[in-house]
Amino acid sequence: MFVIGSGAKHLEEEILRRASTVATEIKKFPDGEKYVRILEKGKEATVIQSMYRPQDEHLIEAILLGDALREAGFEKLKIVVPYIAYSRQDRVTKEGEPISIRAVMRMLSLYYDELYVFDIHNPRTLEFFPGKAVNIYPAEAIANYFKEKLGEGIILAPDKGALERARAVADALNLEYSYFEKKRISPTEVQMTPVDVEVKDKNVLIVDDIISTGGTMVKAANILRELGAREVFVVATHGVFAEGAIERVSEVVSELAVTNTIPTPVSKISIVPDIIKATGERA
Repeated sequence: MFVIGSGAKHLEEEILRRASTVATEIKKFPDGEKYVRILEKGKEATVIQSMYRPQDEHLIEAILLGDALREAGFEKLKIVVPYIAYSRQDRVTKEGEPISIRAVMRMLSLYYDELYVFDIHNPRTLEFFPGKAVNIYPAEAIANYFKEKLGEGIILAPDKGALERARAVADALNLEYSYFEKKRISPTEVQMTPVDVEVKDKNVLIVDDIISTGGTMVKAANILRELGAREVFVVATHGVFAEGAIERVSEVVSELAVTNTIPTPVSKISIVPDIIKATGERA
């Protein structure tokens, strides 16, 4: 059975069409502290809690849900975190800093036996979780959404580090893929060039994990237009949009879409089928 946290309420309607859920009560006290209560008994449950803004509140709620489930007698707990907070704080860059994602993983491991995340920034950080930890990439869902729009197009990653994401979508569509090579030509200017592909008169899909300011996507899209690309589409797993980012990217592309790990106006691709499949939950 699924337990739907506040950070996954936007997924609840679709989940209810596919699986059963545990009745819960989640509210805030007048001073802002969270209150959670599990209203059913059981042995196994899967919490779904995305950790977008307010990140700390969603994280604490996930911990409280884990404690409440254990208190209610649940013996095996999984947690699905579509967007996991602090994933980009994965290393020490200055003396005295924490490895924040490690701290988050350790907190979750106090209550949960298994962890499922979507397209985490650095998959190696899953090693900080001592139990079973699974990184899900929704390549099939992305491919299905863009299949007819893209046709015989090309999949591009915005840099070499995102090439595996582009490859996964390209494999699902049986299409060519590559990446943008970045070359710094001045302290303030970076040149981006598609590597070993011809984009003229082709539809192109740019694939990444996170879009925040949208600056890289705008630059990449403009370069593709200059090179003669026909239609330029942009997709990311997580829409962590800074103010104005959706508008900036949408102005220069044929379509911007992200999955619904985070609820946004352009969250057009559902991860619910991937959640059901990965966790093995059924109605």
